[in-house]
This record gives sequence, C-alpha cells and structure tokens, in this order.
Amino acid sequence: MFILLLIFVLHLKTKIKIMKKIYLLLFTITFSSISFGQVLSDDFNYTDNALLSANGWTAHSAAGTASVDVGVSNGLVYTGYSGTTGFTASAVGNAARLDNTGEDVNKAFSTPITSGDLYVSFLVNVTTAVDGYFLSLGTGTTAFFARFFAKPSATSGKINFGIGNSTATYSSTDFDPNTTYLAVIKYGVSTSGPVSLWIIPASVPVSEASAGVPTATSTGSGGASVAGVYLRQYSATQNITIDGLRVYPTWFNTTPCPLTLGAETATCNASTLNLDTYNITIPFTGGATGTYTLSTSGVGTIGGDNPSTTATGNITISNVPEGTNVTLTTTGLCTLSKTVISPECKVINSLPFSESFPYAVGSSLGVQQKWTNVNTGDDIVSVANSLTYSGVTTSGNSVMYSGVGIECYTPFTSTTTGTIYASFLLNVSDLTNVTTDLTSTYILGLTDNLKGYYARLFVKRNGTQYQIGFDTASTTTNYNATLRNVGEVVYIVIGYDFATNSLNGWINPVNGSSPTFGINPTTPFLNLGGFILRQDAVATTPTIILDELKIGTSQADLGLTLGTQNNEIAGLKVYPNPVSNGVLHVESNLNTERIISLYDVLGKEVIKTTSSNTTINIANLNSGIYFVKITEGGKTATKKLVVK
Repeated sequence: MFILLLIFVLHLKTKIKIMKKIYLLLFTITFSSISFGQVLSDDFNYTDNALLSANGWTAHSAAGTASVDVGVSNGLVYTGYSGTTGFTASAVGNAARLDNTGEDVNKAFSTPITSGDLYVSFLVNVTTAVDGYFLSLGTGTTAFFARFFAKPSATSGKINFGIGNSTATYSSTDFDPNTTYLAVIKYGVSTSGPVSLWIIPASVPVSEASAGVPTATSTGSGGASVAGVYLRQYSATQNITIDGLRVYPTWFNTTPCPLTLGAETATCNASTLNLDTYNITIPFTGGATGTYTLSTSGVGTIGGDNPSTTATGNITISNVPEGTNVTLTTTGLCTLSKTVISPECKVINSLPFSESFPYAVGSSLGVQQKWTNVNTGDDIVSVANSLTYSGVTTSGNSVMYSGVGIECYTPFTSTTTGTIYASFLLNVSDLTNVTTDLTSTYILGLTDNLKGYYARLFVKRNGTQYQIGFDTASTTTNYNATLRNVGEVVYIVIGYDFATNSLNGWINPVNGSSPTFGINPTTPFLNLGGFILRQDAVATTPTIILDELKIGTSQADLGLTLGTQNNEIAGLKVYPNPVSNGVLHVESNLNTERIISLYDVLGKEVIKTTSSNTTINIANLNSGIYFVKITEGGKTATKKLVVK
C-alpha cells in the first residue's frame, strides 16, 4: 500500500514537472513572440556589458574595435512606450551604447523589404553629439539610407536632430541632451527614398496624423531594398544611448486606413490689398469603404465629393479667410488629418510704387498685403513716426529690424529693360549688439522676381560709427570711406540700367549728384522684380529703421534728377564681334595695362589676363555668347561678345 502510494506521488511530481516545463515553454514563446507585421524588434535586454555582436547583430565595420555593447541597467524609460508592445509600459533592462569610434553593427531583417513604407521607432538619449549619423537603414556594408543625425546646436547647451539619405536635413528645433525622446523614422522604400523624422518628447501618438508635422524631412539618393537596421560609432566623443528598437510596415503596426488624402491645392479667389479668401481642393482615394465625418473646426465650407459614398474624388473647402490655416479632420472608420497652409493672396505692385509704412505700431510687416515673410524668426515690425530728411516728403510710420529672423519681400512688376530705381531713408539706430568691428553684413537689396539677390546694401561697424557698402555679391570690400553716426538719417538711391549693365548707388544725393558707387556686374541682370529687407544675425545686424521706399522706372518717380557715373573707358574698341578667327582686339585711347576677363552666360570666368597688348587669344573658347569685362585706368566696361 505504501509502495503504491509512493509510486503515485512520484508519478504526480513528474507530471507536474512536465506540465511546468510546458507552461514555461509556452510562456517563453508568448513573451518573445513578435507581433504580427513586425519586421524587427530589439530591447537590448542582454547581460550587463554584453556585446551586440554576440546577440544577433553583425559587425560590418572595424569588428572588435571598441565593440558596441549594452550598459548596466541603462535601459531608457519613456511613459507609454514598451520594449515589448510599443504601448503598454516603459522599456526596461539595458540599452545599446554608441560611445566611441570603431565597430559598426547591423541587424538583418528576415527578408529584405523592397516596397512600401518602413517605420523605425526607438528611444534615444544623447549625452554628447558630434555632427554625424549614428543610426540608419541599409543593405550590405556600403548602401545606407534614412540616416539619423545629431549635432550640437548653435544654441549653447542644446542639440539638433536631422535626417537624410546622404547628407542631413536638420530641424531648427532645439532639443535637450541627457533627455529620452521617442524617435520615429518613416522611409519610403525606393530610389527616391522620401524620409521623415519625428522627435517626440512625451506620449506615443496613436497615428502618423496625430504625430503632426515631422521634425525634419528629406528625399533623394534612396535605396530600393532595405535589409536591416545599422548602428554607427562615428566619433570618440559621441555618447548616445538607443533602446526599444522597432521596425513596422505601418505606424506602430496599426491597421492602415483605406482612405488616403492626396496633395492639396489652395487657390486665392482674389489678390488685392485687402484680406481675401481662398479655396482648397484635397483629392482622395480609398473612399466608399466606411462612414467618414469631415470637419474643419468651423473654418470654410466643406463640399465636393463625399468619401463615405465615393471611391475617388475631391474634397473642397471654400471661402477660407486669407492668413488662416485649415486642418481637415476625418473621423469614423479611421481618423486622418491634413493641415493646409494659407496661400498669400497678395498683389504684385505696379510701378511706380511707394511705401510709407502706414501700419499699426507693433504690427508685423510680413502680414501686410504689400509684403510677405521669407524664412522664420524675429519679425520686422512697424514703429511709430516717420524718418525725416530735408527734401523728402514723409508720412505714416516706419519699420525696424535687428538680428536674426524673417526677411520681408515686396514684389513689383518684373522689369527686363530700361532702368529701375529704388530710394529709401535709412537710420542705423543702434550698434551695441554688433560684437565685432569691420564685420560686414547686407541688410537689404533689389531682387529678381524669384527673390534672388542682385544688388545689396551693406553696413559694417567701425568703432562707434559705421560705413555703408554696395555690391552684387554676398560679400564686399566696396565701402564708402565716410564714417556715419548712429541715429543719422541717410538717403539712399539704387539704380540699374539694363541697356548699359550699369548698377549705381547714391548716398545723400541732390539733383545732379554723381553716384557714390558704380558697378558693371560681371553677368548682366536678367530681371528685377522685388525689394527685400534682410536680417542676418544678432552679432552682425545693427538695429535698422527704414522708411519712405520708392521704386520706379525713372528718376522722376523719385523726385530727383541724378547724374550718372562715367564708367566708360575713353576710345574703347572691342572687335571683331562676332569673332571667328580666335583673336580678339581690345584698344583704347590709353592702351595702358588693363585687366581683361571673359565670362560665359552662366557667369563662369573662362579667361583672365592682365596686359597692355591689344590682342587676346581666345582660340580655346567654344562657340557661344560671352561677356568681356575690361578694367583700365580705374574704369570698367562690360561688352557682349559672340564667338563663332
């Protein structure tokens, strides 16, 4: 009896052990399984100081040199992000350390991805950033794309993140070191390789739409096949921690919404000096798959095709006030959102054009109908009262700017012939923020109709005073010698003659004044069609007050009669033209040493010589149109030349 009981107990214990093993096996399988649709997952929960190359990663560069490893209880914590599911808890355990230069490693997908999108999410904490990428997608050992970059910010104590398939596109947003962020990279698998980056400081967005505008985007130089995730150690001074790595075909493996919103168009209903309205058209596909409700928070009127009943069509939003952005939200079967930026329904100023800045004190210049903002940063604002200058009639207010930020642009009728003149009053009212003497910066200019600078006005601090310069390039040594005082109102005129390719500048002119500056641009201007106010940097841009801008096609439009600079070289002859025998003759009354430069139509210098000879060998030039620039006796002339 006792023996039978003993046998039964031993049998039961054995059965329990077997069941425990089965239960543990099932638990292990359940715990380590990868969710459906997941491409790759790694929580780096290896033994303290374990090498990644011993845990499923492959060293593809400098193997064994400063090997990539995990730390000791260095797992990153982020509320709502789980090392296992992506949503239910914080990541725990250890994390990968990229803190040296040397070994780079990769973890391969089970099968290369050749189409669709890839979403790479992970936690990142940067202690020390050095400009370079540290994580990417890739194929093999040389093809890398969707590269994730970090660098020190221009703001002390901050860092910036960037994305790109080759070089980085950095966001201007500053982030904190020693802070854990959720990073999500979206890569469109193709040779064009569109890639987006989100840096999320808190929470886990449930959809790409809810994540909002990406931190940075880039495109080009992509790869049509992705084989794995790559970690890179690029500097001995970097210190970056990576944890909770996930790769999905959708945003955190969510079921894709069948409804897709396409690229929108926004069209102004009118362009006037008043605030206008605009209409929006948003194409969609994948409709008639469920019930969708559209809303815009009461902005505009929704119309067009109904995606609840129509498979492919256009959603319209009409009569939206200019300056108001619209966010279209769809709810129902799935939630989508699209934000449409308001177009600028602004006029192109006809010539002659006059601007006395009659705007409310403190208002931004860029929101006015005559002006538009370029770039971002500090506003150019309206300030009380006009500048005064003898002989110039003033009214309204004026505008002020200083430091780094927005540039304000006003367009006028694009002009390709005749002459363009621009005049304005200028007051450099404060120099205290300019930290370095003789550091020049340009503060405004004439542009073409695409906002490309053609003529630029410079200022540079010189002790407690400043000097004014003038040029076509982004730097200049062409400064007027006169030292000017802070608070002095200066009258400036700029003029360009298309026929003679003459760019002139006058400082405090009176009737009959000769130009202070005279330039024959190397490449003649194609067109002039805008005027722009520029902020460079806090340390270089003084406080500028500007008033009474006038632009016209004659001096009479300015109320002046000005002299012209005699840039012509006496007796200058350039012949033959066209030239076909490879020999060009240049003669003048002086026939002294002269500088002769030839430029192609792109502005590239192809010949330069200094000589008193009257013949120039151009036999090596291809047929085409060139420009000859001759400088002799302190005067410059530019001639068009045809080579056959």
